[in-house]
Amino acid sequence: MTSQPPDRRDPRLPAGLAARARNGLGLFRPRRLRSGTGPSRGVAFVGTVWAGGDTEPRFGLVVVDGAGRIADIRAERSGLPSDLLVLGGVNHWVVPGVVDTHLHLSQPAATQQQAGTPLATGLETGLVGIRDLASPLNLALRWRTGHQPPPPGWPVVAVGGPVLLAPGGHQAGCWQAPEAAEYLNSPAQARWVVQRLAADGADLIMLGLDAGPAAGPVLPPAVVRAVVAAAHDTGLPTVAHALTVELVGRALDAGVDELSHVPTERLPAPLVERIAASGMKVTSTLQAFFSQGFGRDAAANAADLVAAGVPLLYGTCSGRSATAPAVDPRELDRLANTGLGRLGALRAATESSAGAAGMRRRTGRLTVGEPAALVLLPASPLVEPGVWRTPGAVFADGRLTVSPNEPTRRAVRPAPAEPATMPTADQGNR
Repeated sequence: MTSQPPDRRDPRLPAGLAARARNGLGLFRPRRLRSGTGPSRGVAFVGTVWAGGDTEPRFGLVVVDGAGRIADIRAERSGLPSDLLVLGGVNHWVVPGVVDTHLHLSQPAATQQQAGTPLATGLETGLVGIRDLASPLNLALRWRTGHQPPPPGWPVVAVGGPVLLAPGGHQAGCWQAPEAAEYLNSPAQARWVVQRLAADGADLIMLGLDAGPAAGPVLPPAVVRAVVAAAHDTGLPTVAHALTVELVGRALDAGVDELSHVPTERLPAPLVERIAASGMKVTSTLQAFFSQGFGRDAAANAADLVAAGVPLLYGTCSGRSATAPAVDPRELDRLANTGLGRLGALRAATESSAGAAGMRRRTGRLTVGEPAALVLLPASPLVEPGVWRTPGAVFADGRLTVSPNEPTRRAVRPAPAEPATMPTADQGNR
């Protein structure tokens, strides 16, 4: 970075490479390659590397070749081609990109598309994969990337199409876009609708199991079972919006694969044990609940689920109140506070969320020989998750995106000598 002061005394980085790393972002940013291109010779990212999963953070380099694949992850700094672009430095971190498993692109999409402006997808903040829920099918299929590489400036996008509701059922605020819901009268109709959505290209099927404040009708057990069975017959997973004890039980009885939120009604221990035994995954969206004033019970449920071994996924419910998709440090902290710790929260937002229902083309890890989907952060996300607000660069699908939010100059203390061991996840939370 241009903001990184010289530190030729630091043993982790030879002087020549340090200068290239300091200057790389400053030299590359004026080219304004935000639409996404990849340097033909590749690029090396320098910093503390966390490759994802159970790996430990270690200082080193991630070398990406001209085809966009990770050619090497190493601690050695010698032997790099003299013309290879180098980004990062001793204070930076190189981590897998985040996958948000609960977004609502249709909320701001209508006005954006009418104005002819690009749809905000959050790639520049480090989102390399997103899952849109409860949108009109024609819009959802326009955004869906499927098995193909996403277009420039976009992450991978999985879509569920419209949410399935009972006739006259409660519509949550994020389901109120025109044609964002379909209504099911019977098991036979449920099977037909699911088969049609699968044939049209939906990546998953979403059920809305919520009576709402007016205690409206909810899909009965027979219809829920018909939806799940038809979805599984076509090879599609199912995701349910279910916030109460009764409706979480209904989703479990039918074999639903995931919950799109942590429930907001306190879950009894036997139900938590059932969720764990079923293999069901649960998306967090805790910050969205706290922002509405009822996050405390959801957070307590999340802690119980983590203690029981239930996989939590990262999701923000972005799109509500016209919030743009972006990596949200507050949601990462909410996840960390469930008992996962900050490194565990990153694991949930990367590898775990990359395996969410309907997601493709992402692993949430940095693996030699595999396509790169990584983020260069200006400092440790274990010390301050707020660094996700100003990532230095994102590399995904063979394209380098330089964030417009990354400061061009920053006062930074000289990096200390490398410790004998990197901080553990617990140490990173202190």
